[in-house]
Amino acid sequence: MGRPVVIFDCNGVLVDSERISSTVLAEALSAVGTTLPAEELARRFHGRRPADVFAILGRSVQASLPLDFPETVAAETLRRLRRELRPVAHAERALTLIRGPKAVASSSPMQRIRLSLEVTDLLRFFDPRLFSAGDVLRGKPALDLFQLVARRLQINPAECIVVEDSVAGVAAAKAAGVRPLGFVGGSSGEGHLARELIGAGAGAPAVIADLRALKSAVVELRRW
Repeated sequence: MGRPVVIFDCNGVLVDSERISSTVLAEALSAVGTTLPAEELARRFHGRRPADVFAILGRSVQASLPLDFPETVAAETLRRLRRELRPVAHAERALTLIRGPKAVASSSPMQRIRLSLEVTDLLRFFDPRLFSAGDVLRGKPALDLFQLVARRLQINPAECIVVEDSVAGVAAAKAAGVRPLGFVGGSSGEGHLARELIGAGAGAPAVIADLRALKSAVVELRRW
């Protein structure tokens, strides 16, 4: 491809899924005897891939997780996404205004990425440039996923921008040499998130709270 690409995280940037997925996980943990609020789970595991989340929970929770716990959570998450998922405000307009190729690089499994983008009618902006951290050895905050994107699309990471709403995602982008643009306008966005993203490497002016500001932010970053 060779052209600079704007890369997007999916959950919390394109689709408003964080509340849904964290609620499903909290309910599944409660069913096996562990009480962890959805808000705490969202905060602890923001931007991390499910395999890593389940591994951490398996080591840290007092109750023993059933062998089919990951599959149960994944199935219920997909069911809830089909019924409840909405795009992040102004996502369609922002994607329409951004010129050039766009890609998705998400910590979610590919099945969830596709379903999320299909349900919200955003798949047309990206297909087939979809990339899952399930296809690399290490998930975010490691650089592996963005290296995979650069290799598959034959692009120079230094010429690309990634829109991320998590510290893990910004750290992964920085490690891979991709310029991170922080987004704090999703439902999981909190007052301290902008400071955390800047601390992770999303330097000014690269934090926005509204996707209507995306085009101007991308244009400004491309001048750098």
